[in-house]
Amino acid sequence: MIRYALPLLLLAMPATAQTDPRSTALAQKLAPLPAPMAMYVTGDGKAFGAAHGLADPTTGRALTADTPMRIASNTKTFVAATVLRLWEQRKIDLDAPIAGLISPALNAILVADKYETGKITVRHLLSHSGGLYDHGNDKRYGELIFSDPSHKWTPETLAGLVTEYADPLSLPGTKFAYADIDYILLGDVIQRITGKNLAAAVREQLKLDKLGLRSTYWEVFEQPRPGAEPRARQFIGDKDVTAVDASFDLYGGGGLVMSARDLAVFFKALFDGKLFANRRTIEVMLTEGTHEKADIYRFGLFVRHTPRGDIYWHAGFWGTYVGYHPESGRVVAAMATNQSGYGAAMKTADAVLTGP
Repeated sequence: MIRYALPLLLLAMPATAQTDPRSTALAQKLAPLPAPMAMYVTGDGKAFGAAHGLADPTTGRALTADTPMRIASNTKTFVAATVLRLWEQRKIDLDAPIAGLISPALNAILVADKYETGKITVRHLLSHSGGLYDHGNDKRYGELIFSDPSHKWTPETLAGLVTEYADPLSLPGTKFAYADIDYILLGDVIQRITGKNLAAAVREQLKLDKLGLRSTYWEVFEQPRPGAEPRARQFIGDKDVTAVDASFDLYGGGGLVMSARDLAVFFKALFDGKLFANRRTIEVMLTEGTHEKADIYRFGLFVRHTPRGDIYWHAGFWGTYVGYHPESGRVVAAMATNQSGYGAAMKTADAVLTGP
């Protein structure tokens, strides 16, 4: 693997950060990591980023904290926040059954496999407690994706895999079981309530254009932001997976492309209460349910209990991670271009989150 001396690392930072000693120190932390990595820190009176390695090994383009990547399941936090914005407007009831909210086609697929959509609620989907099976973590799905990387998936075909691969895991509202389909269904609900495609609805409800996000867009539904860097190439081991069709992870379980900087800025705005009409809505988002294992996941957010306090976080399949530490007031987003770098991204980000 190519290693970089510190001067070259500094070239991979935004121009405004090149002389910031905090960026220099962060770059030194990233240099030994096993995969190209970008990181951005904000909060606690700080805002700085750094990166090491290449965004595109074929051209030699350096990775920066402003380089966009597919963030996969980090998208779920955006979807959950959008549902809560609609709840604030009294356009959705969190305890309403999904049978009358999702499309008839999706409902029919689930009902045919004995999912009780008349008892599964919006709240259950938000907290992954509806008992739905996770097709996204089934090795058969991975085999399908990589056997035909250009295949176009739809919410209906993905729901079909859920019912093909397994029956309901539990009664609604009884157990936590992470599942991409929960947020695919929420994406469908958002579209049906707003009358807009998911990307447009999320952008409008969360006022993304007012947050100063430089690189954020929803694949397929939106074009890359003007002036943004090109998307980084992303890998699983030695396999370049950049060109895998976006539809395999597009409809709410994933779909967003953004940089480490943008992800950190969004997370900080979320926990500062800037995304909601009522600042107390974030408390609803963080409310612990009564189902089994409710302590590890809220609405679109994992919770990890550490000796230095709780961390609210989410991660994405490709190697992306963002966390918020209330004790320090910091947000740290870390993105590896190779899935193999995920563990190092999370460990390093958490050390920055909870450190001095």
